[in-house]
Amino acid sequence: MDMPTTAARPGRAWHRGVPLAIACAAGLFAGGCSVDVRDPSVPAASATTTTPATPTITPGHDAAAVAAQDLPFAAGGTLAPGVPVGISDELKGAPGWKLEKDSVAGASQYAKADGCVAAARVSTGQDPLVRGDDRESTVALFQYLDATIQPSYLKPENLQWGGTPDAPGKNVEVLAFEQAATGGRSTAVLARVFGTAGSSAYISISCPDVATLAAARKDVVRYLPLLPPSA
Repeated sequence: MDMPTTAARPGRAWHRGVPLAIACAAGLFAGGCSVDVRDPSVPAASATTTTPATPTITPGHDAAAVAAQDLPFAAGGTLAPGVPVGISDELKGAPGWKLEKDSVAGASQYAKADGCVAAARVSTGQDPLVRGDDRESTVALFQYLDATIQPSYLKPENLQWGGTPDAPGKNVEVLAFEQAATGGRSTAVLARVFGTAGSSAYISISCPDVATLAAARKDVVRYLPLLPPSA
């Protein structure tokens, strides 16, 4: 499995310390860590080039119908096999935010004037993580990043499924992992594995404190919708 293989959007320890997934979320912005955690027993997927292209849709698949409905974990099978989701980059134009890095090492990074930072990526080659359904697969992703993470640490949340900041789409269910790290910064990771699509979406947010994190998460929901593949 090759975590950082990225698909572009169309057009563009919880107790004693900070778990790897959270440490990496913060480290993304300091350059000291990455979510490129490879399993040596799984052959790496070949890298793809980030391009502003519309994904290819499986013939006979009603992409519009999928995009028009909420996508809870149980509905992951309605996606076209092997066609990755996308992720918006509208956070770069949100009040107080700016784009820091565009698709560097597979992730786009954003910074906010109040000290918050965010990173977003969509990765392909996620088949080794696929379990019974997308929720189980998403738990597997978090545990792949850090084996100490227990399912009870992960809380269901929703991101926007398509739409724009001014015209929100439907909801797509994800799992969230939040940690107020010792020494100050509060961090959250929101992720979803799309088993049928063989891809995953991962958004990390790190802020100076709980209050700024709460505001940043609202911005992420509004300005970083996950994008259904569309013809």
